[in-house]
Amino acid sequence: MKHFYKVTAFAIILALIVSVTSTSKVFADTNGNNEESINEKFGLPIVVYGEALSQAQKDEVRELLKVNDTSKVKEITVTGEDLVKYIKGDAHSNMYSSAKITRKDAGEGLVINQVTPENITEVTDEMYANALLTAGIQDAVVDVASPVKVSGHSALVGIYKAYDEGEGATLDLERTEVANEELNLATDLAKKEGLNQDKVSELLTEIKKEIAEQNPATKEEVAAIIDEKLKTLEISLSPEDRQLLLDLFEKMRDLNINFDNVKSQLENLTQDIQQRIEEAVGDKNFLQQVADFFKQLIESIKSIFS
Repeated sequence: MKHFYKVTAFAIILALIVSVTSTSKVFADTNGNNEESINEKFGLPIVVYGEALSQAQKDEVRELLKVNDTSKVKEITVTGEDLVKYIKGDAHSNMYSSAKITRKDAGEGLVINQVTPENITEVTDEMYANALLTAGIQDAVVDVASPVKVSGHSALVGIYKAYDEGEGATLDLERTEVANEELNLATDLAKKEGLNQDKVSELLTEIKKEIAEQNPATKEEVAAIIDEKLKTLEISLSPEDRQLLLDLFEKMRDLNINFDNVKSQLENLTQDIQQRIEEAVGDKNFLQQVADFFKQLIESIKSIFS
């Protein structure tokens, strides 16, 4: 009889796990069916497809970006020529990354949604946000998708083109080039030992916030800000990498990029990064709890038959 109760309890636990999982999935699916209203001040959302996509892949991207009615979006294609125009890239590059950009009212902030994070292998939401703020893009919702695995760098070009072809939108090409340099440096630094994508994003964001506060007038002042943030965040860079960081922010200073205009968005970005880090830690704790639970469960099953 004792064994019967243990087996019954085990069955109930498994049933509860299945029930909770199924309920969560239904809840998530239900919440994903809302169609967003079009802001007529800015025209239709723009969807830009990578030129290398096959027709089947393009249809897949449409589905990923929730383009249910093509009459409610403006569709364009990003090419190798656009890569040259916006970031001086290789005109022969294959373009797979695609994006949808929906402009918002001033003050609503910049929101990045990676629809296929498993296929964007190097660039995080925060890296995109940092680069786009440098390029002068703010107050927009940007959805990024790719049907194949890519680093994520070329998606910037699609975002730039979508934004540039929106109603009344203009981009400074010098700023887009610097923004691309920032993204390249960010992804390179994230591969260094002792660093990761979140830490690099936090560093870039904190430097920009401090530049907005101090408005440095000289290279030495920029260097002092960088060194202070490296110390505060306990990040160790080689002299070469530190110089690349300094060169990048010097270019931003030469272009008179005023981060004071996006200070509130940088604050929000900091909160997003910190939440991302906390969630990563929380996920580890959760996985450990799950592992401990099943370990105890196995021990209990063993005791039944012992």
